[in-house]
Amino acid sequence: MVAFLLRKLLVLVPTFFGVTLIAFVFIRMLPGDPVILMAGEKAMSPERHARLMKEFGYDQPVLVQYGRYLKAMAHGNLGQSIITKKPVLDEFLTLFPATVELSLCAILIAVFFGLPAGMIAATKRGSVFDHTVMAGALTGYSMPIFWWGLLLIIFFSGILGWTPVSGRISLMYYFEPVTGFMLIDSLLSDQSGAFTSALSHLVLPSLVLATIPLAVIARQTRSAMLEVLGEDYVRTARAKGLGPGRVIGLHALRNAMIPVITTIGLQVGVLFAGAILTETIFSWPGIGKWMVDSIFRRDYPSVQGGLLLIAAVVMLVNLVVDLLYGLINPQIRHMD
Repeated sequence: MVAFLLRKLLVLVPTFFGVTLIAFVFIRMLPGDPVILMAGEKAMSPERHARLMKEFGYDQPVLVQYGRYLKAMAHGNLGQSIITKKPVLDEFLTLFPATVELSLCAILIAVFFGLPAGMIAATKRGSVFDHTVMAGALTGYSMPIFWWGLLLIIFFSGILGWTPVSGRISLMYYFEPVTGFMLIDSLLSDQSGAFTSALSHLVLPSLVLATIPLAVIARQTRSAMLEVLGEDYVRTARAKGLGPGRVIGLHALRNAMIPVITTIGLQVGVLFAGAILTETIFSWPGIGKWMVDSIFRRDYPSVQGGLLLIAAVVMLVNLVVDLLYGLINPQIRHMD
């Protein structure tokens, strides 16, 4: 298992440096001058522009800037935001719990509904339920997030008035953050109604963000279960008189979970990509909205640091997924 882990870590190192290079170079290919954008509508003399370019290091060749960036990153310094003047890492860590809370709720919804739906669809192949689940999964996977989010806002917030339109909690409540997770902090605050308010703000964005992962998990679970249900050991278990619950839950599901767990791990990247649109639509103060604002403001350090940190999180989750299905099926450790 240790050798398996070391092999995976060796793959992650060049991948991470590749991400740093791509993020650094492509961000600088974006049109616009960050120094002029930083000045806003204020006039800037050529002398002051040249001085600020030198101060931020933008007058140096790209490879020189990249080398300086790697050196600073090795010391834990991801730079300082051009707009807010705050360290990028501090801003990321402040906003990251909001994105994690939203993403966790979304993936829990996707797994909670996607796994049983895929399992039942596989056991009832060709039935009305099977066709309904697959049609719903295809619709959910094909639906644009921004359109689906606006549609839910119009229906549940505008017409029915059941849920809030934006934010993480009502402005009626204020308390100092302890964990950064609004559901937990609202419970710790002991303010009546705070938890209900936080939960009501979380429902719609979680459903919107969970739509695509739920569809993918349901389809992958059905496909994996259909493949496993045709194996000899499943037919043998049925021939021995084992009940359907034990055959499916113990023998079939365990082997079918390997591709499903891989799919769930890959959905982390989808969640971060979807969070950019979801957080923008619902004004959710997380990493996605912060990244969009940073791109529009040409805040190079914030965009670079955000991309690298998000990439690091995605790679870490995929490493955990590799370890999980290495534990489920020990043969994979020797095959890899």
